[in-house]
Amino acid sequence: MSFTRKFYTSDLHFGHGGIRKHCPQTRNFALVEEMDIAIMCAINERVEHDDILYIIGDFAVCSDPDYVRHCFNILNGRKRLILGNHDLDRKGRIRKDLVDLPWDLPPTHALETTDEGCRIYMHHYACRTWPAVHRGSYHLFGHSHGDLPPLGRSRDVGIDCPDTAFAPMTFKEIQGSLNV
Repeated sequence: MSFTRKFYTSDLHFGHGGIRKHCPQTRNFALVEEMDIAIMCAINERVEHDDILYIIGDFAVCSDPDYVRHCFNILNGRKRLILGNHDLDRKGRIRKDLVDLPWDLPPTHALETTDEGCRIYMHHYACRTWPAVHRGSYHLFGHSHGDLPPLGRSRDVGIDCPDTAFAPMTFKEIQGSLNV
């Protein structure tokens, strides 16, 4: 039996051509499919079948449910989605193409876990305060595509951050990136 590891990432934006213009430093690809393959490869190089992969929002921005399912199925790991703005429809409901995927847990707006003996709160948006902030808990978020630097025990873990190398990070790596 293998040891289950946890990985954290955000803002994959599978199938989203416009993200290449928004994040030209990290998404310098001629085709969306090239970008998506690079993301899948970076994830699968780190994450194994039984590992847990927390995706802190914006899994896919694509109108083709078959392509979204294809991207989901290629990724290693037991996938858990913390909902981001692009994961919801115009009425604020979870997009049908995402809710129908075989997530390890049902998608949710926020989620807590523990890792390396620490309490972690995950939400797609950066929060100024979060559960147990005064008791040493950590906050992981996305949405800002690397534009918000880490602050205390809070940081963006999206693939567009300069230190993520387009891949998910372990909590130990995240802790090492913080000045706390």
